[in-house]
Amino acid sequence: MSPPIDWLSRLLNMIPVSGRLEIRCAYGAPWRVGYEPSPPGELPYHVIVGGSAILEAPGEPVRPLQTGDIVILPHGAPHVLHDGSGVPPGPATKRPGLNLTITENGGNGERLDMLCGRFIVERPHDKLLREYLPPLLVVPAGREAASSSPTGAQLAGLVAMMRAEAGNENIGGNAMLNALSAALFTLTLRFAGEAAQTPSGLLALAGNPRLAPALSALFHEPEKPWTLPELAALCNMSRATFARHFQESMGRSASDMLTDIRMTLAANALRKPSASVSVVSETVGYQSEASFQRAFKQHMGMTPARWKRQEAVAN
Repeated sequence: MSPPIDWLSRLLNMIPVSGRLEIRCAYGAPWRVGYEPSPPGELPYHVIVGGSAILEAPGEPVRPLQTGDIVILPHGAPHVLHDGSGVPPGPATKRPGLNLTITENGGNGERLDMLCGRFIVERPHDKLLREYLPPLLVVPAGREAASSSPTGAQLAGLVAMMRAEAGNENIGGNAMLNALSAALFTLTLRFAGEAAQTPSGLLALAGNPRLAPALSALFHEPEKPWTLPELAALCNMSRATFARHFQESMGRSASDMLTDIRMTLAANALRKPSASVSVVSETVGYQSEASFQRAFKQHMGMTPARWKRQEAVAN
């Protein structure tokens, strides 16, 4: 029997996330870098490993960043990072390293050391992650984080390891940096979920201990015909109180989340050549294949059979 796993591990087993660390920025003020919207399936990230920066993104307040801060833009929004001086920056140059690109400028002011990369999420599951995570996630992983909790210490240690690996042109360095990037995604979400002020979406739900039993139930037994009263009872709440707290934390209902989980599992299962639509339908909790067909088409934009054919051609 397989050991039980937590909800975050379950989610990332359903939706694997890989990482790519690609650029190291070494700037002296004044400097400014603009980023275009990321394509579907890509979540840009930045790690301030030395110095400070100002982050501007549409619809978000201007955010000062300091050493140790990790920035993830789950919705792939365009954004700008700069030194905050307002002075026009000079040109930057790029030079290829063994494992990543290094970009530098001739500024003589305060120095910035920043690692930039992206997390890769397989389509169409990237849409689910974007809906579950906030548009902007800023997590401090500096000295204070290292002393705040075991997870904070782990995250600060991981960032230090990434900085050291990025500074050395060792054989296998690219593979190491990408593996550390993937770990960075999971550890950042874990740390954000433990914060006193959790961001919106799934992390807010995970950070609410009263709702944890329902979250665990939905991820571990999505095939069960969960009802609102049953989920409320797991959390020792009335039906109305549970529905209100879940909606306020997640921004969507427990029923919506259950459907999302089921459809993600179904899409993964249908990639197997031997999987039939009827068996997958029953496996993810649908007694009626017709109702499964309707739900899948609404969620994925195509029928299960067409999805299966499309994936067979792609693979």
